[in-house]
Amino acid sequence: MSDLLTVSQLLDYLTAIVREDALLADVMVQGEISNALRAKSGHFYFSLKDASATISCVMWRSAVRALPEIPQEGQRVRVSGRVDIYAPRGQLQLVVSAMVVGDDIGALYLRFEESKRRLQAEGLFDAERKRPLPAIPKRIGIVTSATGAALRDMLRVLGQRWPLADVLLVPSLVQGAQAPAALQAALFSLYDRDDIDVIVLARGGGSIEDLWAFNDEGLARLVAESPVPVVSGVGHETDFTLVDFVADVRAATPSAAAAALTPDAAGLRQSLDGVAQRLQELTLNAIARRRLETERARSIVQRYSPQYRIDQQRLLIDELERRLTQNTQDRLRRWRLALDGLAQRLEALNPNAVLSRGYAIVQDDAGGVISSVTQTSAGQALSVRVADGSFPVVVTGQKSLFQLDE
Repeated sequence: MSDLLTVSQLLDYLTAIVREDALLADVMVQGEISNALRAKSGHFYFSLKDASATISCVMWRSAVRALPEIPQEGQRVRVSGRVDIYAPRGQLQLVVSAMVVGDDIGALYLRFEESKRRLQAEGLFDAERKRPLPAIPKRIGIVTSATGAALRDMLRVLGQRWPLADVLLVPSLVQGAQAPAALQAALFSLYDRDDIDVIVLARGGGSIEDLWAFNDEGLARLVAESPVPVVSGVGHETDFTLVDFVADVRAATPSAAAAALTPDAAGLRQSLDGVAQRLQELTLNAIARRRLETERARSIVQRYSPQYRIDQQRLLIDELERRLTQNTQDRLRRWRLALDGLAQRLEALNPNAVLSRGYAIVQDDAGGVISSVTQTSAGQALSVRVADGSFPVVVTGQKSLFQLDE
Protein backbone atom coordinates (compact mmCIF):
# COMPACT_ATOMS: atom_id res chain seq x y z
CA MET A 1 0.00 0.00 0.00
CA SER A 2 1.37 3.42 -0.97
CA ASP A 3 2.02 6.25 1.50
CA LEU A 4 -0.83 8.58 2.37
CA LEU A 5 -0.46 11.88 0.43
CA THR A 6 -1.96 15.28 0.94
CA VAL A 7 -3.63 17.01 -1.96
CA SER A 8 -0.74 19.49 -2.18
CA GLN A 9 1.83 16.67 -2.27
CA LEU A 10 -0.06 14.92 -5.05
CA LEU A 11 -0.35 18.09 -7.13
CA ASP A 12 3.33 18.94 -6.54
CA TYR A 13 4.25 15.49 -7.85
CA LEU A 14 2.04 15.84 -10.94
CA THR A 15 3.33 19.37 -11.59
CA ALA A 16 6.93 18.15 -11.49
CA ILE A 17 6.12 15.38 -13.99
CA VAL A 18 4.42 17.83 -16.36
CA ARG A 19 7.19 20.42 -16.18
CA GLU A 20 9.95 17.88 -16.75
CA ASP A 21 8.32 16.56 -19.93
CA ALA A 22 10.14 18.15 -22.92
CA LEU A 23 7.14 17.74 -25.22
CA LEU A 24 4.82 19.57 -22.83
CA ALA A 25 7.34 22.39 -22.33
CA ASP A 26 6.92 23.64 -25.92
CA VAL A 27 3.67 22.84 -27.72
CA MET A 28 1.67 24.41 -30.53
CA VAL A 29 -2.11 23.98 -30.37
CA GLN A 30 -4.92 25.02 -32.68
CA GLY A 31 -8.48 25.57 -31.53
CA GLU A 32 -11.38 27.91 -31.01
CA ILE A 33 -11.57 30.67 -28.39
CA SER A 34 -14.24 30.36 -25.69
CA ASN A 35 -14.88 31.75 -22.22
CA ALA A 36 -12.57 34.72 -23.01
CA LEU A 37 -11.88 37.13 -20.14
CA ARG A 38 -9.44 40.05 -20.04
CA ALA A 39 -8.69 40.66 -16.35
CA LYS A 40 -7.99 44.08 -14.83
CA SER A 41 -4.42 42.90 -14.23
CA GLY A 42 -3.95 42.65 -18.02
CA HIS A 43 -3.85 38.85 -18.10
CA PHE A 44 -6.05 37.04 -20.66
CA TYR A 45 -7.96 33.95 -19.50
CA PHE A 46 -9.77 31.74 -22.04
CA SER A 47 -10.46 28.18 -23.09
CA LEU A 48 -9.29 26.53 -26.29
CA LYS A 49 -11.61 23.88 -27.68
CA ASP A 50 -12.25 21.70 -30.66
CA ALA A 51 -15.16 19.39 -31.46
CA SER A 52 -14.46 16.97 -28.58
CA ALA A 53 -12.23 18.62 -25.94
CA THR A 54 -11.47 21.82 -24.04
CA ILE A 55 -8.35 23.06 -22.20
CA SER A 56 -8.04 26.11 -19.95
CA CYS A 57 -5.48 28.71 -21.04
CA VAL A 58 -3.84 31.77 -19.54
CA MET A 59 -1.81 34.39 -21.35
CA TRP A 60 0.19 36.68 -19.06
CA ARG A 61 0.07 40.44 -19.52
CA SER A 62 3.58 40.63 -21.00
CA ALA A 63 2.56 38.25 -23.81
CA VAL A 64 -0.84 39.93 -24.29
CA ARG A 65 0.92 43.23 -25.09
CA ALA A 66 2.39 41.65 -28.24
CA LEU A 67 -1.06 40.88 -29.66
CA PRO A 68 -2.36 43.30 -32.30
CA GLU A 69 -5.85 42.75 -30.86
CA ILE A 70 -7.56 40.55 -28.30
CA PRO A 71 -9.31 37.60 -30.06
CA GLN A 72 -13.07 37.24 -29.68
CA GLU A 73 -15.30 34.33 -28.81
CA GLY A 74 -15.44 31.74 -31.58
CA GLN A 75 -12.29 32.86 -33.40
CA ARG A 76 -9.88 30.14 -34.48
CA VAL A 77 -6.32 30.68 -33.26
CA ARG A 78 -2.96 29.00 -33.12
CA VAL A 79 -1.04 29.25 -29.86
CA SER A 80 2.33 28.17 -28.56
CA GLY A 81 3.28 27.69 -24.96
CA ARG A 82 3.79 25.12 -22.20
CA VAL A 83 1.51 22.81 -20.23
CA ASP A 84 1.26 23.42 -16.49
CA ILE A 85 -0.93 22.62 -13.50
CA TYR A 86 -2.76 25.32 -11.56
CA ALA A 87 -2.48 23.89 -8.05
CA PRO A 88 -5.20 25.92 -6.23
CA ARG A 89 -7.85 24.29 -8.44
CA GLY A 90 -5.94 21.17 -9.45
CA GLN A 91 -6.50 22.18 -13.05
CA LEU A 92 -4.42 21.39 -16.09
CA GLN A 93 -3.85 24.54 -18.14
CA LEU A 94 -1.91 25.85 -21.11
CA VAL A 95 0.32 28.88 -20.44
CA VAL A 96 0.29 30.68 -23.82
CA SER A 97 3.32 32.70 -24.88
CA ALA A 98 2.25 33.55 -28.46
CA MET A 99 -0.95 33.58 -30.44
CA VAL A 100 -2.03 34.22 -34.02
CA VAL A 101 -5.53 34.36 -35.42
CA GLY A 102 -6.32 32.22 -38.47
CA ASP A 103 -4.31 29.56 -40.27
CA ASP A 104 -2.07 31.38 -42.82
CA ILE A 105 0.38 33.75 -41.22
CA GLY A 106 0.10 31.90 -37.94
CA ALA A 107 2.45 29.16 -39.01
CA LEU A 108 5.31 31.58 -39.66
CA TYR A 109 4.68 33.46 -36.45
CA LEU A 110 4.68 30.28 -34.39
CA ARG A 111 7.91 29.18 -36.04
CA PHE A 112 9.35 32.56 -35.11
CA GLU A 113 8.26 32.17 -31.47
CA GLU A 114 9.66 28.65 -31.36
CA SER A 115 13.06 29.77 -32.65
CA LYS A 116 12.98 32.76 -30.33
CA ARG A 117 12.43 30.59 -27.25
CA ARG A 118 15.18 28.23 -28.31
CA LEU A 119 17.78 30.99 -28.81
CA GLN A 120 16.71 32.71 -25.63
CA ALA A 121 17.16 29.50 -23.68
CA GLU A 122 20.71 29.29 -25.02
CA GLY A 123 21.43 32.73 -23.57
CA LEU A 124 21.93 34.49 -26.92
CA PHE A 125 19.55 37.28 -25.89
CA ASP A 126 21.17 37.92 -22.50
CA ALA A 127 22.10 41.53 -21.80
CA GLU A 128 25.38 40.41 -20.21
CA ARG A 129 26.78 39.32 -23.58
CA LYS A 130 25.86 42.55 -25.37
CA ARG A 131 28.90 44.73 -26.16
CA PRO A 132 29.04 48.52 -26.18
CA LEU A 133 29.51 50.26 -29.51
CA PRO A 134 32.81 52.03 -30.22
CA ALA A 135 32.62 55.71 -29.32
CA ILE A 136 34.25 56.81 -32.58
CA PRO A 137 34.29 54.07 -35.24
CA LYS A 138 36.98 54.38 -37.90
CA ARG A 139 35.57 51.81 -40.35
CA ILE A 140 31.98 50.60 -40.50
CA GLY A 141 30.96 47.40 -42.24
CA ILE A 142 27.46 47.45 -43.78
CA VAL A 143 25.59 44.35 -44.93
CA THR A 144 22.47 45.22 -46.92
CA SER A 145 21.15 45.48 -50.46
CA ALA A 146 23.28 47.69 -52.70
CA THR A 147 20.18 49.11 -54.41
CA GLY A 148 17.78 49.50 -51.49
CA ALA A 149 16.62 52.69 -49.80
CA ALA A 150 18.12 51.45 -46.53
CA LEU A 151 21.67 51.97 -47.84
CA ARG A 152 20.91 55.48 -49.09
CA ASP A 153 19.35 56.43 -45.76
CA MET A 154 22.30 55.12 -43.79
CA LEU A 155 24.89 56.84 -45.98
CA ARG A 156 23.00 60.11 -45.69
CA VAL A 157 22.91 59.91 -41.87
CA LEU A 158 26.57 58.87 -41.69
CA GLY A 159 27.58 61.78 -43.91
CA GLN A 160 25.69 64.24 -41.73
CA ARG A 161 26.80 62.94 -38.35
CA TRP A 162 30.31 61.57 -38.87
CA PRO A 163 31.77 61.89 -42.37
CA LEU A 164 35.22 60.88 -41.09
CA ALA A 165 34.25 57.20 -40.83
CA ASP A 166 35.12 54.83 -43.70
CA VAL A 167 32.24 52.70 -44.91
CA LEU A 168 32.74 49.22 -46.35
CA LEU A 169 29.63 47.88 -48.09
CA VAL A 170 29.23 44.12 -48.54
CA PRO A 171 26.11 43.82 -50.71
CA SER A 172 23.76 40.92 -50.09
CA LEU A 173 20.31 39.61 -50.79
CA VAL A 174 17.95 40.61 -48.00
CA GLN A 175 14.80 38.77 -49.07
CA GLY A 176 13.93 35.37 -50.43
CA ALA A 177 15.05 31.79 -49.94
CA GLN A 178 18.70 32.53 -50.82
CA ALA A 179 18.96 35.56 -48.54
CA PRO A 180 20.02 33.77 -45.31
CA ALA A 181 23.00 32.13 -47.02
CA ALA A 182 23.95 35.37 -48.76
CA LEU A 183 23.78 37.33 -45.50
CA GLN A 184 25.93 34.77 -43.73
CA ALA A 185 28.53 34.89 -46.52
CA ALA A 186 28.65 38.69 -46.26
CA LEU A 187 29.18 38.50 -42.51
CA PHE A 188 31.96 35.91 -42.93
CA SER A 189 33.78 38.25 -45.32
CA LEU A 190 33.71 41.01 -42.67
CA TYR A 191 34.73 38.63 -39.88
CA ASP A 192 37.92 37.81 -41.82
CA ARG A 193 39.06 41.45 -41.68
CA ASP A 194 40.83 43.10 -38.76
CA ASP A 195 40.04 46.73 -39.66
CA ILE A 196 36.29 46.71 -38.98
CA ASP A 197 35.11 48.40 -35.78
CA VAL A 198 31.38 47.71 -36.02
CA ILE A 199 28.94 45.96 -38.39
CA VAL A 200 25.46 47.05 -39.45
CA LEU A 201 22.97 44.47 -40.68
CA ALA A 202 20.04 46.30 -42.27
CA ARG A 203 17.11 46.36 -44.66
CA GLY A 204 13.92 48.37 -45.08
CA GLY A 205 10.48 47.48 -43.77
CA GLY A 206 8.14 44.84 -45.09
CA SER A 207 5.83 41.99 -44.17
CA ILE A 208 6.85 39.07 -42.02
CA GLU A 209 7.59 37.10 -45.18
CA ASP A 210 9.79 39.93 -46.49
CA LEU A 211 11.80 39.99 -43.27
CA TRP A 212 11.87 36.23 -42.78
CA ALA A 213 15.54 35.90 -43.82
CA PHE A 214 16.49 37.75 -40.63
CA ASN A 215 14.62 35.13 -38.58
CA ASP A 216 16.96 32.39 -39.76
CA GLU A 217 18.50 30.63 -36.77
CA GLY A 218 21.82 30.09 -38.54
CA LEU A 219 22.10 33.79 -39.30
CA ALA A 220 21.16 34.71 -35.73
CA ARG A 221 23.81 32.39 -34.29
CA LEU A 222 26.41 33.81 -36.69
CA VAL A 223 25.57 37.36 -35.55
CA ALA A 224 26.10 36.22 -31.97
CA GLU A 225 29.61 34.99 -32.93
CA SER A 226 30.69 38.33 -34.43
CA PRO A 227 34.16 39.48 -33.29
CA VAL A 228 32.94 43.10 -33.26
CA PRO A 229 29.67 44.68 -32.10
CA VAL A 230 26.70 44.31 -34.45
CA VAL A 231 23.87 46.80 -34.91
CA SER A 232 20.61 45.54 -36.45
CA GLY A 233 18.42 47.95 -38.36
CA VAL A 234 15.81 45.69 -39.92
CA GLY A 235 12.34 46.88 -40.91
CA HIS A 236 10.37 49.52 -39.06
CA GLU A 237 10.06 50.30 -35.38
CA THR A 238 7.32 47.73 -34.83
CA ASP A 239 9.19 44.94 -36.65
CA PHE A 240 11.22 42.45 -34.62
CA THR A 241 13.40 39.63 -35.92
CA LEU A 242 15.71 37.10 -34.31
CA VAL A 243 18.68 39.16 -35.48
CA ASP A 244 17.31 42.13 -33.48
CA PHE A 245 17.35 40.08 -30.27
CA VAL A 246 20.84 38.65 -30.85
CA ALA A 247 22.54 41.86 -32.05
CA ASP A 248 24.45 43.99 -29.56
CA VAL A 249 22.20 46.96 -30.38
CA ARG A 250 18.76 46.92 -32.02
CA ALA A 251 17.78 50.08 -33.93
CA ALA A 252 14.22 50.81 -35.04
CA THR A 253 15.21 51.60 -38.66
CA PRO A 254 18.34 51.58 -40.83
CA SER A 255 18.65 55.35 -40.35
CA ALA A 256 18.43 54.90 -36.60
CA ALA A 257 21.14 52.23 -36.82
CA ALA A 258 23.49 54.66 -38.58
CA ALA A 259 22.76 57.28 -35.93
CA ALA A 260 23.30 54.81 -33.08
CA LEU A 261 26.83 53.81 -34.08
CA THR A 262 28.26 57.26 -34.87
CA PRO A 263 28.82 60.35 -32.74
CA ASP A 264 27.18 63.61 -33.74
CA ALA A 265 29.99 65.81 -35.09
CA ALA A 266 28.20 69.02 -34.05
CA GLY A 267 27.45 67.71 -30.58
CA LEU A 268 30.97 66.35 -30.24
CA ARG A 269 32.42 69.70 -31.29
CA GLN A 270 30.30 71.43 -28.67
CA SER A 271 31.41 68.92 -26.06
CA LEU A 272 35.04 69.40 -27.05
CA ASP A 273 34.63 73.17 -26.77
CA GLY A 274 33.28 72.69 -23.28
CA VAL A 275 36.13 70.36 -22.39
CA ALA A 276 38.67 72.81 -23.84
CA GLN A 277 37.20 75.65 -21.79
CA ARG A 278 37.24 73.51 -18.68
CA LEU A 279 40.84 72.45 -19.33
CA GLN A 280 41.82 76.09 -19.82
CA GLU A 281 40.21 77.02 -16.50
CA LEU A 282 41.91 74.11 -14.76
CA THR A 283 45.24 75.03 -16.36
CA LEU A 284 44.98 78.67 -15.31
CA ASN A 285 44.00 77.67 -11.80
CA ALA A 286 46.89 75.21 -11.66
CA ILE A 287 49.32 77.89 -12.89
CA ALA A 288 48.02 80.33 -10.28
CA ARG A 289 48.45 77.73 -7.54
CA ARG A 290 51.96 76.84 -8.75
CA ARG A 291 52.88 80.52 -8.92
CA LEU A 292 51.69 81.03 -5.35
CA GLU A 293 53.59 77.94 -4.21
CA THR A 294 56.68 79.17 -6.05
CA GLU A 295 56.47 82.56 -4.36
CA ARG A 296 56.10 80.88 -0.99
CA ALA A 297 59.08 78.63 -1.71
CA ARG A 298 61.11 81.60 -2.89
CA SER A 299 60.24 83.48 0.29
CA ILE A 300 61.34 80.50 2.39
CA VAL A 301 64.60 80.18 0.43
CA GLN A 302 65.25 83.86 0.79
CA ARG A 303 64.70 83.73 4.54
CA TYR A 304 67.30 81.02 4.90
CA SER A 305 69.76 82.34 2.29
CA PRO A 306 73.04 84.03 3.44
CA GLN A 307 72.22 87.11 1.40
CA TYR A 308 68.87 87.43 3.15
CA ARG A 309 70.57 87.20 6.52
CA ILE A 310 73.24 89.69 5.45
CA ASP A 311 70.53 92.09 4.31
CA GLN A 312 68.68 91.63 7.58
CA GLN A 313 71.87 92.26 9.55
CA ARG A 314 72.59 95.29 7.40
CA LEU A 315 69.15 96.61 8.17
CA LEU A 316 69.74 95.93 11.86
CA ILE A 317 73.11 97.75 11.72
CA ASP A 318 71.50 100.70 9.96
CA GLU A 319 68.83 100.79 12.60
CA LEU A 320 71.37 100.57 15.42
CA GLU A 321 73.43 103.29 13.76
CA ARG A 322 70.38 105.50 13.48
CA ARG A 323 69.42 104.83 17.06
CA LEU A 324 73.03 105.42 18.24
CA THR A 325 73.18 108.71 16.35
CA GLN A 326 69.85 109.75 17.74
CA ASN A 327 70.84 108.75 21.28
CA THR A 328 74.17 110.60 20.93
CA GLN A 329 72.46 113.72 19.67
CA ASP A 330 69.90 113.49 22.46
CA ARG A 331 72.63 113.13 25.05
CA LEU A 332 74.65 116.00 23.60
CA ARG A 333 71.54 118.13 23.60
CA ARG A 334 70.85 117.26 27.23
CA TRP A 335 74.47 117.89 28.18
CA ARG A 336 74.47 121.20 26.33
CA LEU A 337 71.36 122.25 28.18
CA ALA A 338 72.94 121.18 31.46
CA LEU A 339 76.14 123.07 30.67
CA ASP A 340 74.15 126.13 29.75
CA GLY A 341 72.39 125.91 33.07
CA LEU A 342 75.66 125.51 34.93
CA ALA A 343 77.16 128.40 32.98
CA GLN A 344 74.26 130.56 33.93
CA ARG A 345 74.60 129.56 37.56
CA LEU A 346 78.37 130.12 37.45
CA GLU A 347 77.83 133.44 35.78
CA ALA A 348 75.44 134.37 38.53
CA LEU A 349 78.08 133.43 41.13
CA ASN A 350 81.00 135.04 39.25
CA PRO A 351 82.62 137.74 41.47
CA ASN A 352 83.42 139.81 38.44
CA ALA A 353 79.72 140.11 37.81
CA VAL A 354 79.27 141.50 41.30
CA LEU A 355 82.25 143.83 40.89
CA SER A 356 80.83 145.15 37.63
CA ARG A 357 77.89 146.47 39.59
CA GLY A 358 80.20 148.71 41.72
CA TYR A 359 81.22 146.37 44.44
CA ALA A 360 84.86 145.73 45.45
CA ILE A 361 86.86 143.05 47.22
CA VAL A 362 89.35 144.11 49.92
CA GLN A 363 92.22 141.74 50.58
CA ASP A 364 95.18 141.85 52.92
CA ASP A 365 98.69 141.27 51.78
CA ALA A 366 98.22 137.53 52.33
CA GLY A 367 95.28 137.47 49.95
CA GLY A 368 92.67 137.07 52.61
CA VAL A 369 89.38 138.81 52.07
CA ILE A 370 88.58 141.63 54.50
CA SER A 371 84.91 141.39 55.29
CA SER A 372 84.90 143.47 58.54
CA VAL A 373 86.63 146.61 59.80
CA THR A 374 87.72 144.64 62.78
CA GLN A 375 90.09 142.79 60.55
CA THR A 376 92.11 145.97 59.82
CA SER A 377 94.47 148.21 61.72
CA ALA A 378 95.77 151.69 61.11
CA GLY A 379 98.51 151.87 58.61
CA GLN A 380 97.71 148.41 57.32
CA ALA A 381 98.29 148.04 53.56
CA LEU A 382 95.40 146.48 51.72
CA SER A 383 94.51 145.71 48.10
CA VAL A 384 91.16 146.75 46.65
CA ARG A 385 89.92 144.75 43.67
CA VAL A 386 87.28 146.28 41.36
CA ALA A 387 85.80 145.25 38.05
CA ASP A 388 88.66 146.35 35.85
CA GLY A 389 91.63 145.75 38.21
CA SER A 390 92.96 146.36 41.72
CA PHE A 391 94.79 149.11 43.58
CA PRO A 392 96.53 149.36 47.01
CA VAL A 393 95.20 151.32 50.00
CA VAL A 394 96.44 152.05 53.54
CA VAL A 395 94.14 151.96 56.55
CA THR A 396 94.06 155.37 58.35
CA GLY A 397 93.39 155.94 61.94
CA GLN A 398 89.64 155.96 61.44
CA LYS A 399 88.66 152.49 61.05
CA SER A 400 85.56 153.25 59.16
CA LEU A 401 87.37 155.27 56.41
CA PHE A 402 89.95 154.34 53.87
CA GLN A 403 92.69 156.67 52.65
CA LEU A 404 94.31 156.36 49.31
CA ASP A 405 98.09 155.83 49.32
CA GLU A 406 99.66 158.56 47.18
